[in-house]
Amino acid sequence: MLDIKSLKDKKAPLDEIDKKRVSVTVDFINLKKLNRLAHMRCKKVREHTNEAKQRIDQYHLQLQNLLYETMHLEKEITKCLEFKSKDEEIELVTLKEFYDAAPADISRPESTKTDPHQQRLARLGWELEQRKQLAKKLKDSKQSKEGLAQEIKNKQEYLENLQPKLKTVLEATKPVQEYLDMPFDQIREQQETARHLPPALYVLYMQISAYRQACDKGLQISIIGDLQAAKAIKSSAKVVEEDSDSDQEDQEHAKKSKRRRKTVDSRVQERKQRALKKHPLTVKLDINCKDGNSLHLTFHFLLTLEIITVNVSLSLAESNASSVSGSDLLAPESILTDLYPGDHGNTSPNPANHYELRKLGLKDFTSYISEVGWPYLWAQWLGGLQFLENNAVNTPDENVSFAHMQETIRRLKHRVRSRLCLMKQTAAFETGNVVVNPEYQGLFPSKIVSRLTSWKRSTFEDFSSLPNTQTLVADDIVEKSDIFFTAVIERGSAKMTAQVVMTHDYPKVAPMFAVSVLWQHERSAVNDEHVKEMEEEVNVHHEELMKSKSCDTILSNQMQRLLMCFDIYLETEAAGSEEEGPREISKEKIYNRMLRGPSRSKPFQYCPDIGIFTHR
Repeated sequence: MLDIKSLKDKKAPLDEIDKKRVSVTVDFINLKKLNRLAHMRCKKVREHTNEAKQRIDQYHLQLQNLLYETMHLEKEITKCLEFKSKDEEIELVTLKEFYDAAPADISRPESTKTDPHQQRLARLGWELEQRKQLAKKLKDSKQSKEGLAQEIKNKQEYLENLQPKLKTVLEATKPVQEYLDMPFDQIREQQETARHLPPALYVLYMQISAYRQACDKGLQISIIGDLQAAKAIKSSAKVVEEDSDSDQEDQEHAKKSKRRRKTVDSRVQERKQRALKKHPLTVKLDINCKDGNSLHLTFHFLLTLEIITVNVSLSLAESNASSVSGSDLLAPESILTDLYPGDHGNTSPNPANHYELRKLGLKDFTSYISEVGWPYLWAQWLGGLQFLENNAVNTPDENVSFAHMQETIRRLKHRVRSRLCLMKQTAAFETGNVVVNPEYQGLFPSKIVSRLTSWKRSTFEDFSSLPNTQTLVADDIVEKSDIFFTAVIERGSAKMTAQVVMTHDYPKVAPMFAVSVLWQHERSAVNDEHVKEMEEEVNVHHEELMKSKSCDTILSNQMQRLLMCFDIYLETEAAGSEEEGPREISKEKIYNRMLRGPSRSKPFQYCPDIGIFTHR
């Protein structure tokens, strides 16, 4: 075609161009022929290929069918080989027992010993015969049981009909019980209710009842609460339910119940109620003192934490004095603190409770004492509980309760008596009077000029801020939980300020005095040895002011001795001064020597036999 184009450009003759055109046409026809032949040959090759593939697919399908039939036959063979008859599940007697017990018409030993199949059939026949005998025996036993049940039912109906008659008889005996002071009905009801107490409170109730009957008729023990709710609680089952992860638990609960998702506050409140749940029944103990005062203790048992808590209240006689500075001495949260050394009742005695509360996402147990009561250690002892590190399961022990019962009751009575006596003394101090028991009058001179002018309640912060008390605070002699008072004593222009510290175990631990004197200049144990001697006279030698029967008045005795020592201090200081003319502090006391020894100590010790003051 390029040649034709060039010929046209050269304006060649038409004959030559026609020849070229004919040649091109022939070439196109040949090309088309070759193309058609190529397509036909390709189609034929594809047809042969498809026929071969169909034959291969047919052979493959036949092979798969044969393999499937082979696998099916193998499964059937395996199933047949693994087939177990129902008789194989039956536990037959041994061959020896079979031939010994089975009759000859069933065992047929001449044929069964050589033929396992016949032997198996014979053993199955003997098993069937035995089961028929047992079924007959069971039927006879059921008939006998029904007869006995009917007889029991008849007797029970008789007893139920007898109960109203017995109640009528008991009602008729009530006037006799009241006349003889024998409340058998009340005791029986209490004992019936006690059966539903948790083990710890049951031990506490029974031990206190036994102690009351044997040693102290002034105790009153009773059980209060919802008896029906207590019956619903299974004492043998563990009440504590393991709490799962909070988020997972809430999701599962939402899926199951399809309810509205709880808020965080409601979940925390629910956990708190579950952790601090009390048993419906409580034990109330009333300790009646001879002076008309009564201490009321209500013992609760926390089901989840498994500890005993106590609520305290006090009923006072009308003759008791009231004190402003000692108004909290009889408060429920402090009256029984340190009944035993170190038993403040601020933490749970069960070490596991700390981890249980943390697991539930709650605060320390201290935050919930106002709701559940005080978990004093002695309360656990009365219930027979001892939380030791090596005890995996804490079971109430009656021996523990018995070992601590008498001492605890004695300490409770003594605590009430000592607190009332302490309040009486503080009430007298507020009016400026230091009342000394007649038993101790001989230990002091008849005339003491110094007088108590002020008595107020103080705090640990006020005490620790004074210069003369820093050593006591630094050495942990004084604790923040102690009871603090401030007394002001005056004589003329001299003024003494005494910081009084008492522990909750008063009077077993005597009060401690920290003294400072303002006369002419500020004086204390820090800068004046004589003030230090005065403190020692009151704090160290306090045993002279205590007797076993009347040790509750140790505070008044110490205060009286402090007044006496303040007189000696001022009189000796005034006598040793070089001032001329009349003196403000006149000599009122008799002493041989004003100062003695290298330390120049003063005669603070009073000798009641001869009525003079001397040195220690």
